[in-house]
Amino acid sequence: QLQLVESGGGLVQPGGSLRLSCAASSVTFDYYAIGWFRQAPGKEREGVSCISSSGGSTNYADSVKGRFTISRDNAKNTVYLQMNSLKPEDTAVYYCAARPYTSRNMCGLTHVYNYWGQGTQVTVSS
Repeated sequence: QLQLVESGGGLVQPGGSLRLSCAASSVTFDYYAIGWFRQAPGKEREGVSCISSSGGSTNYADSVKGRFTISRDNAKNTVYLQMNSLKPEDTAVYYCAARPYTSRNMCGLTHVYNYWGQGTQVTVSS
C-alpha cells in the first residue's frame, strides 16, 4: 500500500511562490507516476501537473504552464511542485496521487490514479 503525504501549503500573496512536497512511503516509489491535482470550493477537481516514474516526462494544465514546475527525487521518495507567480485563482486544496504505468515515461492528468494523499491548502490572497 502506497501512502502519500503532502506538505508545503500555506497563505501567500499574489505573485508569491510556494513549493509543495509529496512524500511517499513505498520503496517502490520509482515505479509510480505522480500527479498533482487541486480542488477549489464549489469546483470540480482538476489536474495540475504530473511526472512520469522516470522523471523524463511531465505534463501541465494550461492554466499553470510557465508558472509551475514539477520534479521528483526518487532517492528521497518525494515529488515537488514549485509554484511561482501565484494568482488568487490558484487557491485550492492540492492533492498528490500515484499510479503505475507500463511505460516509465508516461503520465496523464485525465487518467485514474490509485493512491491519494490527504491534501494541503494553498491560499493566495493579499
